[in-house]
Amino acid sequence: MKFLFHPDRADIHLSTVLYALSDPVRLLMVSELHRIGESACGDIEVPVVKSTLSHHTRTLREAGVVNVRSQGTLRLVSLRTEDLETRFPGLLAAVLDAYEASDEKQKLLNPES
Repeated sequence: MKFLFHPDRADIHLSTVLYALSDPVRLLMVSELHRIGESACGDIEVPVVKSTLSHHTRTLREAGVVNVRSQGTLRLVSLRTEDLETRFPGLLAAVLDAYEASDEKQKLLNPES
């Protein structure tokens, strides 16, 4: 089984987290994970192909935003809410509140409207 790198809590850096959250698709992924909780990679509804979803998941994982664990053939993804709240109090909540208040989510999910 391939080892998946996850930074320790102390090694999560603000600039890396903000970079990971700067992409609209990754922000949608984080919003969905916040809403539904731990989920299999394929169950997160985003408007990208599987390989691109894997890339975005890796970026979020290596930034310390999500945790990915294997269970059989599934890769389960969850937010590292506690770690992010400890390192940067209020950051995740502020980013998600601003995202939900914007129309970016609707533009991604309904590009023709």
